[in-house]
Amino acid sequence: MSSYRERLWPAPWMYAVIALVIPATMLVFTPISIPAGIATAIVLVVGCTAMLVRAAPTIAVEPGELLAGRARIPVVLLGETVPARGEEARHERGPGLDARAHLVLRGWVDPVVRIAVVDPDDPTPYWLVSTRRPDELAAAIASEKAVAQGAP
Repeated sequence: MSSYRERLWPAPWMYAVIALVIPATMLVFTPISIPAGIATAIVLVVGCTAMLVRAAPTIAVEPGELLAGRARIPVVLLGETVPARGEEARHERGPGLDARAHLVLRGWVDPVVRIAVVDPDDPTPYWLVSTRRPDELAAAIASEKAVAQGAP
């Protein structure tokens, strides 16, 4: 059972952007065939929506490990967790980013959590993870780490 779970669903405006496929498809297919344009638009909108939903990663803190998308790491290998919002988050995602960091970022989610990796054999200095609830994620990692290390 996880102590923290979040799915980074696309923002509502992303679905509005996908809806723009309809007029674009109709513009291309109307001179050829209106029914073909309608059918193609439906297939493209459904396909784009399915891909967007399927690509939404899950961030979870489970017994003994952190999951971010398809990646997993034991919590005992994690160091300091630093939640960031607004300008701090922009800095973490941009000028302050280390190219070796493991990233699970979504452009429609502003806050991030920087999670240090303390494994001496791992070349990744930290994970940078998008989350809508950065303080809760940081607290869940700290709590799971304490449990994994045998703290009371």
